[in-house]
Parts: sequence; structure tokens; C-alpha cells
Amino acid sequence: MVGMKPGPDSIGIIAVSHNCSGVAARACGLVSLEPTKVAEILKDRPSWYRDCRCVDILHVIPTGNGGTIELIYMQTYAPTTLAAPRDFWTLRYTSGLEDGSLVICERSLTQSTGGPSGPNTPNFVRAEVLPSGYLIRPCEGGGSMIHIVDHVDLDAWSVPEVLRPLYESPKILAQKTTIAALRHIRQIAHESSGEMPYGGGRQPAVLRTFSQRLSRGFNDAVNGFPDDGWSLMSSDGSEDVTIAINSSPNKLVGSHVNSSQLFSAIGGGILCAKASMLLQNVPPALLVRFLREHRSEWADPGVDAYSAAALRASPYAVPGLRASGFMGSQVILPLAHTLEHEEFLEVIRLEGHSLCHDEVVLSRDMYLLQLCSGVDENAAGACAQLVFAPIDESFADDAPLLPSGFRVIPLDAKMDPPSGTRTLDLASTLEVGSGGTTRASSDASSTCNTRSVLTIAFQFSYENHLRESVAAMARQYVRTVVASVQRVAMAIAPSRLGGQLEMKQTPGSPEAHTLARWIGRSYRFHTGAELLRADTQCTDASLKALWQHSDSIMCCSLKAAPVFTFANQAGLDMLETTLIALQDISLEKILDDDGRKALCTEYPKIMQQGFAYLPGGVCVSSMGRPVSYEQAVAWKVLSDDDTPHCLAFMFVNWSFV
Repeated sequence: MVGMKPGPDSIGIIAVSHNCSGVAARACGLVSLEPTKVAEILKDRPSWYRDCRCVDILHVIPTGNGGTIELIYMQTYAPTTLAAPRDFWTLRYTSGLEDGSLVICERSLTQSTGGPSGPNTPNFVRAEVLPSGYLIRPCEGGGSMIHIVDHVDLDAWSVPEVLRPLYESPKILAQKTTIAALRHIRQIAHESSGEMPYGGGRQPAVLRTFSQRLSRGFNDAVNGFPDDGWSLMSSDGSEDVTIAINSSPNKLVGSHVNSSQLFSAIGGGILCAKASMLLQNVPPALLVRFLREHRSEWADPGVDAYSAAALRASPYAVPGLRASGFMGSQVILPLAHTLEHEEFLEVIRLEGHSLCHDEVVLSRDMYLLQLCSGVDENAAGACAQLVFAPIDESFADDAPLLPSGFRVIPLDAKMDPPSGTRTLDLASTLEVGSGGTTRASSDASSTCNTRSVLTIAFQFSYENHLRESVAAMARQYVRTVVASVQRVAMAIAPSRLGGQLEMKQTPGSPEAHTLARWIGRSYRFHTGAELLRADTQCTDASLKALWQHSDSIMCCSLKAAPVFTFANQAGLDMLETTLIALQDISLEKILDDDGRKALCTEYPKIMQQGFAYLPGGVCVSSMGRPVSYEQAVAWKVLSDDDTPHCLAFMFVNWSFV
């Protein structure tokens, strides 16, 4: 293969290209199936290639040696909402060799190769398959040796620059096609051996179909193809969340699925709210594992109940988002997993607890069918994904599925770009790893960022007369989930905590670890007590101690109308906000009348003596929830040259009322 000499890079036994045209990967593996069965599986691309939307074989021409020539049109899904999907027009040649081997070769038909021109579908970008294929050799005693070569040009120049690594990474190609093909064949071989236990009393093929339907339904939601019935709703003026509706969902769900219970007789459809953003220095596997294990950190029980109620005859009003909702515990019931545990299917039981007397529906247990994949942190180029759909207790084989979820795809590590080139939500707000303006340039030259693109899509059924209400709920819910995921990403990012918490601030603002040192030192200077019990010589330790302090600690500007500039984790929890949204909250907004009076009374003392103790009371979070606290401490934070930098507040023993 061109570009793969003198020595390709490798992922285990998988070789990937380096500096060749397009991206390429190759592999060799032994499986316990006969060559004809292997060829049949490999040619059935939708069964194992999760990005494949459809394959149409438009012409089949037999050849003299018993082989075939096929003209194939294939469409693939876009992995995010930020780029167009790809399609391919190829010629595939299958032939047997004298030694019993089978060879399957494929390449694109283009103007330069000649041949008939293929279908031209709007909204798809034509990509190219460079010479690729499979050589399947029979082994003595049974089984086959498979050689796989994948080589494609995905027209990376047509996507935004920040996303190009998705289309230029041979490791991602290897994970999605080369490794996926080998794993699928081995899975089928293992199932055929009869050694696999059945999950939930179902045969492996049935469970595999559920996994495929969840994955496909999520891809359909992310892409929203017009020929499936999707159309965009008018936006509310902000483009952060896209809302698409599908008023002919039976076409989308499929004729083999019993959809009558999902869409009521009075008319309705499917609504999808979706968003994509860039994350920095958060391993995809770690983030998805956290989202799976800590659903209560981001999910709203009222929204879950609305989705679950759509499966029942009883209607349920469109919920208002309630940050106060108490979510019962979740129980994970395993169903099936692949041989290498890179993907697993499970049922999630959300144990219901009614929130108040008129919400009886929430006192019932709710069930989700969930597919989780890519949670191995050592799998290079692996996409991590968590997709789930509400199901009822009967869990029928033809149950309708309306998948929602998260997909996190790694971008190849790149040198930190100038801050002016940063784009996309989180990336534009967090200065991750760059060290800000005060770091030495020699440090910056060796700093390397790990970046990933996160795509979120949530689907809801709706009745026609409630469409606008469901759209408003869905838009706000996705924004809330995005904020929760950003907060989680900040919390679980690896140990370079100093870099993780740097906010994009005005020139001259201190880095997070410097601010932590100033806060702790000023508290000790004014009160004589220790705030942060950490090694003061270690800046990361001070920041970590501040971030994890059990009391709510926050800083606000020294202005006529003070706004918050920093809060630790407890502070963000108390205010029910994120580091990003924090700067939109003013001190006046969270204090009640008594709190404002107490602060006005003590303010001169704070400025003269440096600190004051404020009596306990009640404040409100950004979501309007009352929060009680036993005592508050306010002190003046001094910089290294002893000039006032900001005001710090600590709310002691706070709790939601």
C-alpha cells in the first residue's frame, strides 16, 4: 500500500498509514469460520459497520470464473452534527482463487477511472475508496485467515478545520472499519459455537439486533435526513441547540417495529434536540463511563418520566425542568457484551420515587435499554458512546426504540493553537493546558492538548397540539445537559488541574492556581485560621484543596454590581451552575433581603479590616432554589503586591431547603 513503507504505525496487530494520500489501515486475523461464510459477513456491511446507512447494489455482472462484479452505492452517517455525511460509488470484484481462497476487491469509480457515474444525492459529500478489500484463505483443519485492507479519502478539506482530524485519522478508520470487521466475524464465530450464554433469555442474534437498532436510531437522530421525514424547526434565535421534527415517524422506525404504542391516534411525531461541541483534556472513555455510572449528575427524572409515559396509554403532561427532582437509584442489569468487552448492552432500571402527590407516574420504576461502547481508555482512536431508549416492562423483540445519548470522538493530539483560533462552545471558554499568558514560552512549546468532539442528541415523541411545548422543553433540557456535562468534564479531567480550571479572563487575571494561593493566603492573613490544608509550596495542591473544599467558596469582582468570577465545586453545586455560566450571575441575585442588608452593614468593615462574619440565612441558586447556610465569611483577596483583587465568600454548611 502506498505510504505504508518503510514501516507503518500500529495499533496492536493493526497497521495504520502514515503520511499517505487518504487514510488507511490493514489487519490480519484467524477466525473459526469457513471462507464463504466470512465473505458473506464482510459483504453485509450494515451488519457490522455502524456508520453505514445503506448499501444499494445497483448492478451485478457475473464473470467467467464464477466471480461477480458489482456496482455499489453506499451512504454513511456523519459522526457529528457539524459536518455533512459521506457517500461512495464503487466497483466490487469477488473471485475465488485456485487454492480455495476468496478475494474481494473494491475501489471507487471516478472520472479518472472511467465507468458509469453513480447516483448524486443532495447533502452528501462524495468520498473515495482507494484500492481496498479482503483476502480470505482457508486453513487446514477449518477456519480462515483474513487479510483486510481499508484505504479511503474522506475529503477532509470540506469540513471545518477543527474537525479535520476525524477525517484524517487512520486510527479512527481502523477502529470503525478494520477492527470492527474482525471483531464482528469473531463474535459470529463465537455465537455459532454455542458457547455464549443467552442474556435475558434471548438469543445472541436478537440482542445484536437491539444493539444495531439503538446505534442506527442514534445516527438517524444526529443526521436528520430529509428523506427519512426530518425537517428543522425555526430556532429561538440561538444556534447552540438544533431542533428537528419528524411527522412521519413510522417510515423512520421501520415496518418491522410495532410503533402504535409510541404515537397516539390523535397524531404526532418525533422531535430531536441535538448539539455538538469541543472538549479538551477529557478522555472520551472516562467521560462516557462517568455519564453511565452517574446518571443523576445530568438526567432529569421528569424528562425520563415523560419519555417513559409515551410508551403507556396514559398521557403525561410536558414537564417543566426541575433541578430539584429527586432521582431514585439506578440499577444496571447486564444483557450481553462482545467478546472483548468493547461494547455492552444492558437494561437500566430507574427506581421511581414520586416528587409530590400529583406525580404518581414518577413513583413507578422506569426502564431503559442502553448500549455503551468505547470505554477502554487504551483503545487508540476509539469513539466512546452511550445510547439509551425507554422501554416498558414487557421488552418485546419488536418494541419501538427512540434512542438518545452521547458520542465522544477523540481528535488527534495537536499542539496548542493560538487562543484566537479556538472555536466551539467549551473550547472557546476554557483555556485548557495553555497556561495562560504568564507561562514561559518554553513550556508552551511542549504543551500538547488532547481534544475530542462531543455530540448529544435527545429524541422525544410528541402529540401535535403539544409540539411547541415539547420543543421548548427539549431545547432547554439539552442546554441543561450540556452544562452538566461541561461541569462533569471539568471535574474528571486528569490531574493537570491547574490547566483545567483556567477561565478565559481579562488580560492580567491570575491563573487558577495563583488565585487559589491568594484566596488561602488572604484568609489566613485576615482571620488567622487555615482555609486550605495543603502544601502551600505546591500550587496544584492548593487549587485541588480549594476545588474540593466541602464549603461553598466563591469570588466576585470589586465593582459596583459584583459578579462572580470563580467558584469551587461546592460553590457551583450550590449555585446550580457551571464555571462558564458563573460570570452571568451577580452577587445581588443570590442574596435575599436579609442577606443584602447584612452585607451592606458589614461591607465597610470588610474593606477596612479585610474580613467579616455574616449571620446564617437563606440565599437562592441560579435555578431559583432556596439554599440555607449556617454562616458566611467574606474576606478581601489580596494579590502578591497586596492590592485588593476580589472579594471571597464562604457559605458554611449549606444545603438545599
